[in-house]
Amino acid sequence: MQNISVIGSGTMGNGIAHVFAQNGFKVSLVDISEAALEKAVKTITKNLDRLIAKEKITEEVKQSTLANLTTYSKMEEGVKEADLVVEAATENVDLKLKIFEDLDRLTKPEAILASNTSSISITKIAASTQRPEKVIGMHFMNPVPMMKLVEVINGYLTDESTTNFVVDMSKKIGKVPVPANDYAGFVANRILMPMINEAIISLQNGVAGVEEIDTIMKLGMAHPMGPLQLADFIGLDVCLSIMRVLQEGLGDDKYAPSPLLVNMVQAGIKGVKSGEGFYDWVEGNNKALVVSKRFK
Repeated sequence: MQNISVIGSGTMGNGIAHVFAQNGFKVSLVDISEAALEKAVKTITKNLDRLIAKEKITEEVKQSTLANLTTYSKMEEGVKEADLVVEAATENVDLKLKIFEDLDRLTKPEAILASNTSSISITKIAASTQRPEKVIGMHFMNPVPMMKLVEVINGYLTDESTTNFVVDMSKKIGKVPVPANDYAGFVANRILMPMINEAIISLQNGVAGVEEIDTIMKLGMAHPMGPLQLADFIGLDVCLSIMRVLQEGLGDDKYAPSPLLVNMVQAGIKGVKSGEGFYDWVEGNNKALVVSKRFK
C-alpha cells in the first residue's frame, strides 16, 4: 500500500506528511486553506534543508521527498486513492467526527482511517463511520520527524488486522509503535498532562516561579524540557482541551484544568503559536529562554 492521505497541514499534519514522503510513500496533504498548504510545504522544505545541513540526508532525498508530496484543498480529491488516511486536524471532537463521517463516504471501502488525536476516544470517532473495525489511533509525537514514538490506539471495535497494518506502517517510516487501549488520554497524555497541569497550579499558587519549576524538573527528574516550556510547545489551548477530555472521560475532578491555564487560553495566550505563554517566544528569544513578563 503506497497512497497516504494526511488531513490537516498544521504542525502535526505537515510533520506526518514529511515522514511518509521521505520514506517513499505517495502522500496527499489535505487542508481547506491554500495558504496553510503553502506554509506546510515551506516548513517541510526548511526541515529537509536542516537535515541536509546536518548531513542526515542528501539533496536527492530532499527532492524525492518533495516529489512524493501533493497538496489538495478539496478532501474528495485528496483521499480518493488513499490506502491509509491519517487525520491531524484541530483537537476538536465535533470537527473530527465530521471529518471521519466524510472520510467514510469519500474513501475506498478498504481504506484504513487513523486519527492523530492525543486524547479523544477512538471508539467515539469510529462510531461516526460504517467501518469501525478499520478506524484506529495513530498518535505521533511532536516534532514528528524527530520523535520515534507512535502511540497506536485500538478502539473497541478495531480489528487486529488494522492494528497490525498500522504497526507495520509505523515501522516502515522509522517509528516505534506502541499499542494502547482506548481510555481518555491513552497513556502518554494521561500521565503527561496532569503533570503539566500540576506545574501550572504550582505556579498559580506561588510555590515557585516559571524558571524555578522547569529547572527543578530538568535537573531533579532528568527531563529534557521543563513542564511549562513543554506546555508552550504543545500549545496551551491543546493542553486545556486534553485536560477537559480527561476530566469528562474519567469523571474525576483531579483532572480539572488549572484556572490559570483556562484564563491564559481565554486571553489568547497559547504558547509558541501565539508568541507568548509561560515564556516569551518572539523572534530572537527561542534559544535563550525568557520568562514572560507576566510571571516575572
